[in-house]
Amino acid sequence: MAKPIVLKGDLSRELAADFQSRPELGVDCEMMGLNPFRDRLCTVQIGAERGDCAVVQINEADGAPLLQQVLENAGVIKIFHFARMDLLFLKQRIQIDVRGVFCTKLASRLARTYTDRHGLKDVVRELCGEVMDKTSQSSDWGRETLSEDQVVYAADDVRYLFELRRKLSEILVREKRMHLAEACFQFLSVRRQLDQLGYEDIFAH
Repeated sequence: MAKPIVLKGDLSRELAADFQSRPELGVDCEMMGLNPFRDRLCTVQIGAERGDCAVVQINEADGAPLLQQVLENAGVIKIFHFARMDLLFLKQRIQIDVRGVFCTKLASRLARTYTDRHGLKDVVRELCGEVMDKTSQSSDWGRETLSEDQVVYAADDVRYLFELRRKLSEILVREKRMHLAEACFQFLSVRRQLDQLGYEDIFAH
C-alpha cells in the first residue's frame, strides 16, 4: 500500500474512480469518542491493497458524496474490523449506508474459537506476524492538522485487513462456518438500525 494521502472533506474524483474499480477495499474510521449521538466522525481511511490509501478528514456538515458512492457500491467489498461501530458512525453522522461488508472481528470470533482475543492488534500479531503500534489510538482526531504518527496509525489500521480477510476466510471455510459469517455480515445493516434505536440485545432472556 502506498504512502497515505490526507484529504480534506472527501475523496478526489481520481481516487473515487480507482476505488470503484477495485474488488475490495480496507476501511476504518476515527472518532472523537465512542458515542455516535454525541461524538464527531473525524476521519475515514480507505485504501486498496496494492494501491493508494486515503485518510479523509470529514466535515460532517458537507458530507462526503464521492466517498459515499464508493462505500454504498455493493459490488466492492469493504473490509472493516468491528464494522458494527464504523457502520453506525457513518450512517448516524454523514448518512452513508455502507454495502458489501466483510468484518474481520466477526470473522475472528467465528473462526478463532480457541481464544477470546479478537482486537485488531491481537489478530494481526497471530495471523500476520506483525506488531501494531496503537499509541495514537487515543489522540485528538478532530484537530485541523493530523500528526505524522496519526496518519501512519490510520493507514496501518487499513493495511492488514486484506491479509486478515484471506486467512480468516480460510479458517471459516475449513471449519464450515463461512455461511454463518456471511449471514452475520448481512445482518450488520439490521444491527446498525437496532443500535440507532437504542436496542442492546433483543435476543437476551
